[in-house]
Amino acid sequence: MIISHKYKFVFLKTNKTAGTSIEIALSKYCGADDIITPITAEDEKTRRDLGYLGPQNYASPIWDYGVRDVVKTLRKGKRKARFYNHISAKKVRAYLGDQVWDSYYKFCFERNPWDRIVSLYYWRCKSNPQLTISEFVGSTVPLVLKRRGFELYTIDGQIAVDKICRFENLSEELEVVLKQFGISEKLELPRAKSRFRRDKRSYRDILGEEEKAKIAELFCDEISLFGYEF
Repeated sequence: MIISHKYKFVFLKTNKTAGTSIEIALSKYCGADDIITPITAEDEKTRRDLGYLGPQNYASPIWDYGVRDVVKTLRKGKRKARFYNHISAKKVRAYLGDQVWDSYYKFCFERNPWDRIVSLYYWRCKSNPQLTISEFVGSTVPLVLKRRGFELYTIDGQIAVDKICRFENLSEELEVVLKQFGISEKLELPRAKSRFRRDKRSYRDILGEEEKAKIAELFCDEISLFGYEF
């Protein structure tokens, strides 16, 4: 996720919505005081190769450390993170304070839940699936998309951001958002994580009626909110 004090925006990173690519691209516009959370080593290399700023200002101050945090830091050399990859709107608001939170432009991305589940399936199982798509949909794994989606950009069930962009209109949505900050150039998105999916069929050709119904039940909030259809 990114908090730009320079442009006064908060980008909340939902799961399986091209978040890493967006995050890398937005890093281009960040200043020294902005908050950028870490991503994978491979994706950080992509960010460095582009010449953009990497992780910064995300760690907790030392006075926020408990004994276990100190031990972990000493053993692993890893500082406690105040801000992290898929942090929720509720936590960001608590850390920033109501005045900053209310004055900054907050946005994130959402995606057709059937398509999103299939994307997660191929990401988790990669080239050697351990579960069939039916077993995967029936497991508890898809719940991660609820936690890192609807539950991430809402607080007490109410939308807490200024704009929820649609993954299906990625480039156009980003162009609209950037204009809010006075940035007129087109945002170039690097490719991140998409290489793991070899099966390029539509989710409609992958999911059966039973899987379709289970996903519709789990993501009824998103479907009602955005009018998504199978």
